[in-house]
Amino acid sequence: MKDILDRLIHQEQLSKAEAKDVLLRISNSEFNNIQISSFLTVFMMRSISVEELEGFRDALLELCIPVDFGDTPVMDLCGTGGDGQNTFNVSTAASFVVAASGVQVAKHGNYGVSSVSGSSNVLEAMGVKFSNEQGFLDKTMEKANIAILHAPLFHPAMKNVAPIRKSLALKTFFNMLGPMVNPAKPSYQLVGVYDLELLRKYHYLYQKSNKTYCILHDLNHYDEISLTAKTKCVTNAQELYLSAKDFGVHPVMKEEIYGGDTVESAADIFHQILSGQGTIAQDNVVCANAATAISTAKNTTIAEAFLEAKTLLKGGKALEVLNQLQTISQK
Repeated sequence: MKDILDRLIHQEQLSKAEAKDVLLRISNSEFNNIQISSFLTVFMMRSISVEELEGFRDALLELCIPVDFGDTPVMDLCGTGGDGQNTFNVSTAASFVVAASGVQVAKHGNYGVSSVSGSSNVLEAMGVKFSNEQGFLDKTMEKANIAILHAPLFHPAMKNVAPIRKSLALKTFFNMLGPMVNPAKPSYQLVGVYDLELLRKYHYLYQKSNKTYCILHDLNHYDEISLTAKTKCVTNAQELYLSAKDFGVHPVMKEEIYGGDTVESAADIFHQILSGQGTIAQDNVVCANAATAISTAKNTTIAEAFLEAKTLLKGGKALEVLNQLQTISQK
């Protein structure tokens, strides 16, 4: 590690193979916590290259516990996090709307590191059970049209890194990797990233995959559609900007999508929204993200998908998905 750190400190970049090898060795407990912390810190101080990102991704996918949902294509809605905006759990709420639309969702997520409440925090507070057993995941997919893939259960090799990330409580390159290392290898993906540079890197790597994807970056520096500003969207076929008027709604203010100060308050907001008790701003932001995902998976227009999402959310269908998941978790 000393030689690697010395090279990185002197602005050298790792090759794809070297990046993969380092992460494999970290997972194999070959380095101590100080060395790992130093390695993570270097990448907070300089940009990660496409080759480094690809190598890290390949290592995590090689080490993960795989999930197989058969021939039916599944979708993930996942942001990188690390945008520092402390919104409520938008992509998680949107995932339940998408599942209610008939698109099967394999939701990859984790506890919050640089935010108050990650998707796993809020779902755990809702009584959702986390498991990496294929039979349990098949059951939730069959009954609720969604499976929750709590990242630590599928990436056990990263147990050496988890406490260090928690102690640092800062955005690391693992934030960048989260959406890329879903163990179900979803065919459809809505990905939110925290800056335009990372959007370009994601687009480069996703172009080499067989995914149908939409990568988002909100120009007010959110890793999701916030409706506070335009959002750049990059898909397999095009690049475009979406704004509130594309969904037929008014822009929202930043404070209207605040996520709360505790996991408990984040969970309350989440449940209120799925229960049809969310504010207009909260509902519109959830449905805008859900609509973009539905449009990606079903190849419908944004306007059609937004109307479908709004009908499902306000009609209680997304709440039914959550209730099914809670029921299965309790058995």
